[in-house]
Amino acid sequence: MPALETIASPLLSALPGVRHAFFTRSGGVSKGVHRGLNVGIGSKDNPEAVQENRARAAAALGIELSHLLTAFQVHSSIPAVANAPWNARPEADAVVTRTPRLACGAMAADCAPILLADSQGGVVAAAHAGWKGALGGIIEATLEAMEGQGAKRGRIVAAVGPCIGPASYEVGADFLDRFMSEAPGSDRFFTPGATAGKHQFDLPAFVLRRLQAAGVDQAEWVGRDTCAEEGLFFSNRRGFLKGEADYGRLLSAILLTG
Repeated sequence: MPALETIASPLLSALPGVRHAFFTRSGGVSKGVHRGLNVGIGSKDNPEAVQENRARAAAALGIELSHLLTAFQVHSSIPAVANAPWNARPEADAVVTRTPRLACGAMAADCAPILLADSQGGVVAAAHAGWKGALGGIIEATLEAMEGQGAKRGRIVAAVGPCIGPASYEVGADFLDRFMSEAPGSDRFFTPGATAGKHQFDLPAFVLRRLQAAGVDQAEWVGRDTCAEEGLFFSNRRGFLKGEADYGRLLSAILLTG
């Protein structure tokens, strides 16, 4: 059985009482375009394979499958607070908890997963931040939800997981215009693209800036481009460019150990 390969954040790894992992596609049972550890319940993959993949991820985290919580993600600014395992996934783009051994999970395939923790306050969260969510306020809403559970913003540590990197993310002029309208000063996150009239967008840098502006001083990106590294990561954009019918989803998760 292939081993699960995960990526860790040095900042989060240094926190007592917190366990986290940015999972890659390695170590799963899915086949075809979903080959590997596809955890996407909403994907077109075999549901039994997805459940087995999620069970393997939960085991790697040291928890039961029912304690691995991911939401029905809709690119919103809505966080969900969890106190116990869910019977049904809420519609949200972040999961927040202060309950030990409940894992907050985010699924992504180019969007930026963000894992956050206040280890002293005993609150953790996982957020799904594509460009829509990052621009629309999912980061700020997640921090507010964490504060509602007892976290202090100045103690929160955050890590942005594998996501599409600036070299892979070409966008049109309308995209830049929207950012400049809704987040003035965002032009710093755009550079000229290879195609006339196009730009390269730095999603992880934009997310880190939003975290910093919201009062999170300790934050980092793990520095991995999902679109560029096909062997390790699923990518929506890469799948689209290759004409594939679907794509897998990666899991990022964090929990309090007790």
